[in-house]
Amino acid sequence: MTVLIEDDPSIRKLVEYSLSSNGISIVSFPSGEEAFESDLKDAELFILDIMLPGMDGMEILSRIRKDPTLGRVPVIMLTAKDSEYDIAKGLDDGADDYIPKPFGILELISRVKAAIRRGRMNGEEKKKETLSSGDINMDVTSHRAYLGDREISLTQKEYALLEYFLTHKGIALSRDKLLTEVWGYNYVGETRTVDVHIRHLREKLGTEGDKIETVKGLGYRFSGE
Repeated sequence: MTVLIEDDPSIRKLVEYSLSSNGISIVSFPSGEEAFESDLKDAELFILDIMLPGMDGMEILSRIRKDPTLGRVPVIMLTAKDSEYDIAKGLDDGADDYIPKPFGILELISRVKAAIRRGRMNGEEKKKETLSSGDINMDVTSHRAYLGDREISLTQKEYALLEYFLTHKGIALSRDKLLTEVWGYNYVGETRTVDVHIRHLREKLGTEGDKIETVKGLGYRFSGE
């Protein structure tokens, strides 16, 4: 089911009607506090407003990502904020997509369906308990990455990038492809955010980071076996 947390009753009703009319199961709450008092174990997607009374959208996002049951559920931020800083912060904190208000219903439905589809596909891929290449090991069950016997401290996006590389070894991936699959949205501005995250990831991987090769004029390729 999709979980919507939005304090504006008119928007809440509009999203509820639009998604349910397209066969998407949805429950909604006016606040994060009310949502977390409910049983959310069947959630396939969260749609969060940022400006909420009490617990705001960023706090809810943080709580979701720390929850062992909900931590991998896709999150779409639905908000009136549309500055590059706010978008970057939400995505870097673990959101999968970001839709500024006012939004088109068809676009919302399309992005919701895409997020649910990606979540289901990732769930199938992540049934494997470990991913590895050389000294790099990822325990997807505990959401931890290791270099040899040492645990690596990765941000949400660094972890997601490394996981995507390890499941797509030897494939040349454009920056736009990485943004769509890892950040979970169609980025229309600068793609330098990918380069920044790749640079940080390479540094944390040490010599193993050399496996993330730059493909001139395109993006990156993970060359590990």
